[in-house]
Amino acid sequence: MELASALRLLLLAAIWGSSFMFMRIAAPVMGAVWLFEFRVLFAALFLAVVSSLLKGRLELAKHWRAYLTLGAMNTAFPFVLLAYAALTLPASILSILNASAPLWGALIAAVFLGQRLSARALLGMLLGVTGVSILVGGEFQQASHEQWLAIAASLAAACCYGIASNYAKRLSGIAPLANAHGSMWGATVILLPLLLLFPMPEVSSPGIWTSVVVLGAVCSGVAYLLYFRLIEQVGAASALTVTFLIPVFGGLWGSVFLGEDLSWYSLVGSVVVLLGTALVTGFSPRKLWQARRKASI
Repeated sequence: MELASALRLLLLAAIWGSSFMFMRIAAPVMGAVWLFEFRVLFAALFLAVVSSLLKGRLELAKHWRAYLTLGAMNTAFPFVLLAYAALTLPASILSILNASAPLWGALIAAVFLGQRLSARALLGMLLGVTGVSILVGGEFQQASHEQWLAIAASLAAACCYGIASNYAKRLSGIAPLANAHGSMWGATVILLPLLLLFPMPEVSSPGIWTSVVVLGAVCSGVAYLLYFRLIEQVGAASALTVTFLIPVFGGLWGSVFLGEDLSWYSLVGSVVVLLGTALVTGFSPRKLWQARRKASI
């Protein structure tokens, strides 16, 4: 991986890791539904500008079902679940639980799509469950009912990402930018009816609105562009390594800006979860290095 691509990877991990911090700041004030309606709307508007500049086409008449499905499973549902979890869980815990998404993806593919799991993948799942147990058991020995619901919401959000990843693999003929742009509009439409059930929050703090705008335009819009650029330049396998860096930045930003403590439970649990994820996804630094050398010859 060239230096420019490595820097993009670190920047992407830093941006996605910061999203949990901004959720932690804005969710208690705005509530889950309104926060993420604004987030996906700002992301959709940002990507609309980018798509217009790059002359990208959505082809709504042809792909609207795919945009709505991805908007629901990859954006609307997990975003609201994470915003709800952010009401009570630290940003570092949110980022670690979110890193279990590839484990859910592999499990869903095995159960519903008939894909066989290797011994390596099964070991990875076992490690993933163990890591989450260490994390939850250590951090929340006397957890409240709300905290357990928040943990369940975080894992459900990761499960949604697993469903979406399997669905996205079966799509064809849709450009990556169109997928990101269209799914954001799909999520915006899906969340609109829910706004009728919740009163509009009174937000006077510029810091809250700044967090919301950054969540939409930067943590969703800019992050997607960086991710697709990485996939184009270094391939999906290399871009996947961002999964292992996000919890590092999630914990770092939470500790630096929100004063969250990083206990040994968090560190051990996160390492075990990420090791399990690496086994399930087949990630290997040695193979990645060999592939990079072969490509450069």
